[in-house]
Amino acid sequence: MKALVFPGQGSQFVGMGKELYDSRKDVKDLMNSANDILGFDIVSVMFNGTDEDLKKTSVTQPAIFLHSVAAVKVANGLGAEMVAGHSLGEFSALVANGVLSFEDGLKLVSERAQAMQMACDINPSSMAAILGLEDTKVEEICAEIEGIVVPANYNCPGQLVISGETAAVEKACEALKAAGAKRALLLPVNGAFHSPLMMPAQERLAAAIEKTKFRKATIPVYQNITTTAVSDPEEIKKNLIAQLTGPVKWTQSVQNMIKDGATNFIEVGPGKTLQGLIKKINPEVSVASAI
Repeated sequence: MKALVFPGQGSQFVGMGKELYDSRKDVKDLMNSANDILGFDIVSVMFNGTDEDLKKTSVTQPAIFLHSVAAVKVANGLGAEMVAGHSLGEFSALVANGVLSFEDGLKLVSERAQAMQMACDINPSSMAAILGLEDTKVEEICAEIEGIVVPANYNCPGQLVISGETAAVEKACEALKAAGAKRALLLPVNGAFHSPLMMPAQERLAAAIEKTKFRKATIPVYQNITTTAVSDPEEIKKNLIAQLTGPVKWTQSVQNMIKDGATNFIEVGPGKTLQGLIKKINPEVSVASAI
């Protein structure tokens, strides 16, 4: 069985999508329409901006979404039987499986990005990548640290990202290194994504989601929060909202997709990050880029 997977924040690069834009009129029209929907020239930033321009959450998230949706269009769906997305990538997955229209998906992604930036500005917070330690050990140590620090991204065995108040994340990194972590690296982000500190963003996103039309999925989406196949629009909405303050369980989602028959994973969007993670989760499966 074939599964489409969609990357999240961090997979962006200057020039992303330019080849598609230059070679396909339908992609050019799609991307130009994004400029009108967003109210700024995102295409120009994607093609000609600096790395710093592209790192801004309000630009990064819609840019990755736009590239991923354009890639699906070019690949014509690839005959997939299931989809999943890493954090932000879940919105791209929901356009691919017919739950959201492109326009509604882009508006929600933009609202989500702005809401997350607002939450970041309220509290000094950060994230760190923990390498070479069992998930259960990371969970245990985070629970012992004073302040807010929680597991945020279960990326693959031996790679877990933690998130929370800056001081608590720094203390957790020290304790995790002492417990045997190979590395505990503070990430160059200015917020605690997928932690309780995203509560203000969650409220704002929830209001936007409730005003948006969600359709029944044509093929199931394996959502970050539940890690299992979901098709019901109301359940999908609830899980999207919960995702902002809850962890991205990517390892568990991929394991469940494989258990349900996935043998061929196609990454749709910029970069190859998810292909690397999937190979670490299960080296037996096939991975490839859509375009």
